[in-house]
Amino acid sequence: MNYNEALSYIHSLLVFGSKPGLERISELLSKLGNPQDDLKFIHVAGTNGKGSTCNMLSSVYKKAGYKVGLYTSPYIVDFRERIQLNGEYIPKEDLARLTKTVMETEIEVTEFEFITALAFLWYSEQKCDIVILEVGLGGRFDATNIIKAPLCSVIMKIDYDHTAILGDTIDKIAFEKCGIIKDDCPVVSYPLQAPAAMEVIASSAKNLTLPDTEKIKVLDSSIKGNSFMYKDIPFKTKLIGAHQIYNAVTAIEAVAVAGLPVEAEALTEGIGTATVPARLELISDDPIVFLDGAHNPNGAEALSEFMKNYSGEIVAVMGMMADKNCKGFLSEVLKYCSDVITVTVKENPRTISAEDLADLAKEFCASVTVAESYSKALDIAKAKTNNKKPLFVFGSLYLAGAIREELISRYNP
Repeated sequence: MNYNEALSYIHSLLVFGSKPGLERISELLSKLGNPQDDLKFIHVAGTNGKGSTCNMLSSVYKKAGYKVGLYTSPYIVDFRERIQLNGEYIPKEDLARLTKTVMETEIEVTEFEFITALAFLWYSEQKCDIVILEVGLGGRFDATNIIKAPLCSVIMKIDYDHTAILGDTIDKIAFEKCGIIKDDCPVVSYPLQAPAAMEVIASSAKNLTLPDTEKIKVLDSSIKGNSFMYKDIPFKTKLIGAHQIYNAVTAIEAVAVAGLPVEAEALTEGIGTATVPARLELISDDPIVFLDGAHNPNGAEALSEFMKNYSGEIVAVMGMMADKNCKGFLSEVLKYCSDVITVTVKENPRTISAEDLADLAKEFCASVTVAESYSKALDIAKAKTNNKKPLFVFGSLYLAGAIREELISRYNP
């Protein structure tokens, strides 16, 4: 089996959809020798900020000299982004070989369960010192929750998303996310939770740490990142937006409670060098071009807060999934836009059509154009920005993955 054949097989498992529950993954991993039991984890759940925080944690432990696995989803450009070791993707030949191994168990599982088992196998083979493990969906019944006793559980910002599966209130969603919390294991929570979420987190965690927001002193926040003091130690992030400061202090506290020794220099360097594609990613600073995967209310809020800096000037290219709160999202971000170009996200059947998205957008922006393709959308955007106005591309991680390469080739070749 070669890499392309392996990828085709893995993607064919999408037909089974997303099925909450740990029975299948438990049976599969048992047949594979329970490789997850050989590993140490930091387990990260939440609605927003998981990817950024996981990448910061991975960067910190790499700088500290550890062998670090990083398991995240979804991917933006390359499927192998999901399974990394010290910042490098799993080799194609390893992914193909382990796909065959997992297939040979003949246990019917979902795509996510299959990938999770494969990742555990690889990390075990590689003798990782620590794995930064991002929850796929929810927490309680997510396949990653098969692990027994992480060094630390991290609960990032909880907000409305996947409400049909996780529940339609913040406390219900928080209950599902907090399902990753294990007895007596340390827990770190993002500091700015909604009261209803914080109540659930506090009641679920016997050993809870919250970052001390009074010890944060913001020095600068710009299109180049953030600089801030936390507990009198200076930090910088390449990750853009003030919300990344709160993600960073959550990561800092997770390192503190997880127990693996990390020197101060590795901590500051790791936080300072972490990068994540499509999270307020600066593609170009002349002209200004940003790519963001925000797609839910909290993501819209963080994006909107940053867009204020360019109020009334922004040209936006956007595409979204139909099962998101599109109108609520648009009301947050489009008030800062002079022009909007909508596209259909062809990579996912859940997409809302460019035409329907445009109809919603017209309530919040006077100039709305439908584009038949990503290339056409960027052509229209270029004419409207005239290389002077800022361009923001957002609305879906699927859109970000599909359009990122062309954005880079046009604006930052």
